[in-house]
Amino acid sequence: MEDYIINVGQIEELQTINDTNSLDTIFQRAKRTIVGGGIVALVRQQRSGQTDRFEEFSTPEDLEAYKKNVYKYLTT
Repeated sequence: MEDYIINVGQIEELQTINDTNSLDTIFQRAKRTIVGGGIVALVRQQRSGQTDRFEEFSTPEDLEAYKKNVYKYLTT
């Protein structure tokens, strides 16, 4: 199975505008990838266009911990 890539810049944008629907969609796809045996990778795109892969999740528990961290910064 192919890795699922999450661009943290996009996550930060969605946090800023409080778009929980889009965040939910991203995390649902990520969970399906892990359940299917794949890896979820976090990347950050540099201004030069280069993407730096800096963290990977391979268990639902690790992904859930990251998701909780993302959601705690949303305003309710």
